[in-house]
Amino acid sequence: MYARRQHLAALAGASLCLAAVTAFGQSAPAPNPLDTVPEKMPFDIPYGTPIGLDRAEAAIAAAVAEAKRHDWKMNVAVVDAGGNLVAFQRMDGAQVASIQVSQHKARASATYRRETKAFENGIQLSGFNYLMTLDGVIASRGGIPLVEGGKIIGAIGCSGGAGSQDEVVCKVGAATVK
Repeated sequence: MYARRQHLAALAGASLCLAAVTAFGQSAPAPNPLDTVPEKMPFDIPYGTPIGLDRAEAAIAAAVAEAKRHDWKMNVAVVDAGGNLVAFQRMDGAQVASIQVSQHKARASATYRRETKAFENGIQLSGFNYLMTLDGVIASRGGIPLVEGGKIIGAIGCSGGAGSQDEVVCKVGAATVK
């Protein structure tokens, strides 16, 4: 019995030593980049008067013309500042699943006041996986806010090609709004 107690005490002591050596040999964890407190609110662009139908259709026409130049089949959606659909066009032969994706990109861009590429980069490049838990986020480029006079009046979303193709077409449509 006495020998057993001595053995257990020796094991406990060895475990404490091992824990101390292990803890001492480890460096402190890297700081969490999400703990950084910015001086100003990021993406703090005010909302303006929502885009009207004529301007939404002009943005779509420019985007579709760019897609046709490359022979890319796209779905293009424009939403107002609140994320409500204003206009939509599906090019002949464009992927059916991309109808909803283009609208989702436009809504996310308007309501979060940033390009959807920011979510893609946040997850893929920065490891900010928490972004996937936010309502309405889509981590795929091709959603761009429409900004006029420093205010968001809506957003355009394109889908049907590779993300880089969607983004190229979207930028042309967004350029119609100044």
